[in-house]
Amino acid sequence: MSSYKIAVLEGDGIGPEIMQEAIKILTFIGARNDIKFDLKPAPFGAAAYFSDGHPFPAETKKICDEADAILKGPIGLNHEDSKKIPVDLQPERGALLPLRKRYNTFANFRPVFLPQGLAHFSPLRPEIIGKGIDLIMIRELVGGLYFGTKETGINEDGKRFVNESLEYNEDQIKRIAKVAFDTARKRKKVLHNIHKSNVLKSSVLWNEVMDEVGKDYPDIKVIPILVDAAATYLCLNPTQFDVMVMENMFGDILSDQGGGILGSLGLMPSACVGPNKAYYEPSHGSAPDIAGQGIANPYSMIGSVAMMLEMSFNMDGESKNVWRAMQSVFSQGFSTPDLSAPESDLELISTEKFGDLVLAELKKA
Repeated sequence: MSSYKIAVLEGDGIGPEIMQEAIKILTFIGARNDIKFDLKPAPFGAAAYFSDGHPFPAETKKICDEADAILKGPIGLNHEDSKKIPVDLQPERGALLPLRKRYNTFANFRPVFLPQGLAHFSPLRPEIIGKGIDLIMIRELVGGLYFGTKETGINEDGKRFVNESLEYNEDQIKRIAKVAFDTARKRKKVLHNIHKSNVLKSSVLWNEVMDEVGKDYPDIKVIPILVDAAATYLCLNPTQFDVMVMENMFGDILSDQGGGILGSLGLMPSACVGPNKAYYEPSHGSAPDIAGQGIANPYSMIGSVAMMLEMSFNMDGESKNVWRAMQSVFSQGFSTPDLSAPESDLELISTEKFGDLVLAELKKA
């Protein structure tokens, strides 16, 4: 029997609820394939700060260091509750960014997938969605503005100031470019390069390196596009895209827009991959306003399990089974209150019930 250690960071807000459903699916798949997924729960995020005094405690780091993969739930608090935690120890600064830096998870994969049968979730018109949306955003995750030099203080005039620098070197750009080109080669051989080189010098270097790497991929069609234009076209003509590659902040913003065109970030899992380790997480936040009510859809958390099965454990077949199972539940007319209004024609079910139905469909595969 194969055995893999998985660090389970359930996070904050709705994290524990949706993680429970993801674990349900993962446990079944392990049993069916004679694989032991050794689950190692560990505190992370705001909950960890209040229980352990730090959002990324030493024991959690040890568990993550020893794990074959990390399954992470959403983290964070609402604006007012965040004030209860020192700025530098708030979940994003004190836990999430250090997690990325510790494991050098430079490549963030965020699929934007909406088959025609689920077009009712999207705010876009049916004629824009066409036969469905199927693209993937690849975001550089450990460079740029989020990891650049930061300075705050009081200037000579007694005014507060902040300086934050957007920093990249060619090696950082080259490695994410190779990931993007390799991904495009496995799909439709079209790569949209998202940049802002008409304003930012960082994008000038980005484009130079993209062109250099592209010489090794003559079969890939590269389409450069300004980030603001890309944001517009994601609303007007999203089906033109297949693989999109971009720097850190552009990816943060555009991938959330990707969730918007799907109808919810609750429909968007993600993978954050480094040279030796990866973590998998929903793209959405912790939704503290609905936590504990059992109405959050676990799609993105279960989808993160599907991505982990494929990318960390080479279980492509079971990964596809999970995707199909979730799509089947939706196609049968089920949804959850966070995704659909009460007046819709869909049958609204709980977080747990959605997980149960996915499991039932998975057992048919």
